[in-house]
Amino acid sequence: MELKKTFYVSAPVDTYSGYGARSRDFVKALIESNKYEVRILSQRWGETRRGFLSDNKEWNFLQRYLIPNLQAKPDIWCQVTVPNEFQAVGNYNIGLTAGIETTACAPQWIEGCNRMDLILVSSEHSKKVFENTTYETNDPRMGKGKLKLTKPIKVLFEGADLDIYKPVKEFTNKKLYNYINDIPENFAYLFVGHWLQGELGHDRKNVGLLIKAFYEVFKNKGNAPALILKTSCGKGSKMDKTEVLKRINIIRGSIPSNKLPNVYLLHGDFTNSEINELYNHPKIKANVSATKGEGFGRPLLEFALTGKPTIATGWSGHTDFLDPKLTPIMGGKVNDIHPSAQQKDMLIEGSKWFDVDHGHLGFFLEDVKKNYKKHLPKSKTLGKRLKKKFSYEAMKELIIKILDENVSAPTQMELKMPKIAPKSLPKIQ
Repeated sequence: MELKKTFYVSAPVDTYSGYGARSRDFVKALIESNKYEVRILSQRWGETRRGFLSDNKEWNFLQRYLIPNLQAKPDIWCQVTVPNEFQAVGNYNIGLTAGIETTACAPQWIEGCNRMDLILVSSEHSKKVFENTTYETNDPRMGKGKLKLTKPIKVLFEGADLDIYKPVKEFTNKKLYNYINDIPENFAYLFVGHWLQGELGHDRKNVGLLIKAFYEVFKNKGNAPALILKTSCGKGSKMDKTEVLKRINIIRGSIPSNKLPNVYLLHGDFTNSEINELYNHPKIKANVSATKGEGFGRPLLEFALTGKPTIATGWSGHTDFLDPKLTPIMGGKVNDIHPSAQQKDMLIEGSKWFDVDHGHLGFFLEDVKKNYKKHLPKSKTLGKRLKKKFSYEAMKELIIKILDENVSAPTQMELKMPKIAPKSLPKIQ
């Protein structure tokens, strides 16, 4: 008789967010392993919209694993969130986080990790930051004046679903296809990601600087490419869309030229299949990101599976899978986070992240367009490699391996009934 351990996961599975995608893959892998009795406590993720499970039929099945609250002490407890929120609730406790996009994390993150039995992060970059971050402390509970990570930490990469993210030639969302098909340009760069807080050149995804560089590089030039932004400030509302357009227009107005290339905005929630169709549109030739730091960089992986070029910075999580021999990688320097981008307990004062070399950004924007046929064979080779190493199936295998090595697996027990000696009945006189 197989006794399955209870495995409770607290995660934002129902949200339109990067952490939501990570959570869904994680619990799906647990369920498919058939080793645990899985239950899910659905959580919010900032201000991102909920309703993903009901909106996407392929994920409806997770709803039957949802529970409203903790019903009993689980054998295994996992929280998918930022580490300062980690709490030990089960007999064995796992903290799953994308990690950190900078060179140091807040002391509250180290304290949170030390409350758990095992930490899972998305990249080697995140793992090293947690391992290398230390603080002096006067709290005797921390031991010898040092606050540092004391619990085991493993890298669990974010695998892509190859049934969704792949080259396609047929497009089911005709509205999206036609919207892009109707733009006059035949060569378009794509950026995917949130436009977060921070002054121009200091938001984490570096969206503002990317737009400014694009305008500067291709101003007053004939046959200029387009830049398509799939972005928001974290919400899917009309007010959010208005704010994004306002920011774009401010940057556009700062460029002294009467002839600027076109920047287009895609705003709102897309299904995974729609995003993949966006990646595969024939007018979208390359992906570009001037990001300052990534815990992993999931959209960069998913786009690379199309076999098209990805221009990216050469620092943090996405360097785990973007091979510089096959990818246009931009250089730069690691500098202090600007005060306008700092966030309490997350992006902290004194930590650093990547500032892209402006010359490299301009050079690759021009070079990939001018020498596209030179870059394409390399990007196709990269896409084939990523299919083998960074798929959902490969990630699922790694999850089970890590759990088997660190958490006692369910055991097969033989059901033994006690033997009862037969008794002789008295004779009826």
